[in-house]
Amino acid sequence: MSTQTTEMPMRRLGRTELKVTCLGMGGAGIGRSDVTDDEAVAAVRRAIELDINYLDTAPLYGESERRVGLALADGLREKVLLATKIGTHPEWRGDYSGAGTRRSVENSLRLLGTDYLDVCLVHDPGSMEPVVAKGGAFDELQRMREEGIVKFIGLGVREHKFHQIAMETGVVDVILTYLDYTLLSQTADERLLPLAMRYDVGVINGSPIAMGLLSGEPPDIYVRPPEGREAYRLWRWTKQHKLDLLNLAIRFCFRQPRIAMNLIGAKNVMEVEQSAAAAMTPVPQEVWKRWEAFRAEVESGR
Repeated sequence: MSTQTTEMPMRRLGRTELKVTCLGMGGAGIGRSDVTDDEAVAAVRRAIELDINYLDTAPLYGESERRVGLALADGLREKVLLATKIGTHPEWRGDYSGAGTRRSVENSLRLLGTDYLDVCLVHDPGSMEPVVAKGGAFDELQRMREEGIVKFIGLGVREHKFHQIAMETGVVDVILTYLDYTLLSQTADERLLPLAMRYDVGVINGSPIAMGLLSGEPPDIYVRPPEGREAYRLWRWTKQHKLDLLNLAIRFCFRQPRIAMNLIGAKNVMEVEQSAAAAMTPVPQEVWKRWEAFRAEVESGR
């Protein structure tokens, strides 16, 4: 594996025209109860030092918003593009009404210590009906966009049919999908990415390392079967060939030009540094050829 490092790649986030680093920092890890405020703040600030320019958080992620606010104090807010979400606050979960949307955004702004959001995403709705309804979440976010509180609107969810509905409204600028474009599975390739390209909507890929299965540590084969077994087989292959699985996992996602950014859920400085190093280390074309051969062998054995 090459040890030569490059600068952090950057891409255009669809019609937002924002320039984002291909690696972004998700806030779920730093919101956990086993992470301290100091650890979380240090992780966010280290990400900024390493030129990661996009931070994604949500009310759902424990202490994440408050900790991001602490980390961005002292002038760091303007160094990043900041995104949070509505609809999954523990106290108001499932409220996609206009009033609920504004309440959630205002609460997030207070915790984050800012007066605007670069991106606000509707988060994990069970149905798109209340989101697109008259006076619902999308309507309110458009009003807040007109007021300058929210710059761009998005949807973060797993169901691609929901992404399609959102894009066809013409309202959303950004979509976030997760666990759908990794070394293990590329279901986003089938319909989502071509559709996003048609509407010029920016695509953010959540969990390029499959929620830790591709972190480089030996994966548990019993976690999310059959993905756990497939991840273990891949981990064993990388060990045999003296390859870095984390590097392979992140750079694989960078090879998809229709994905603007990939979010990692690092919870401390060490994980931030490991992910950043993996992101900035190119993978030789020869390695990708070997990986393609390995994947074909696995597929033929099924």
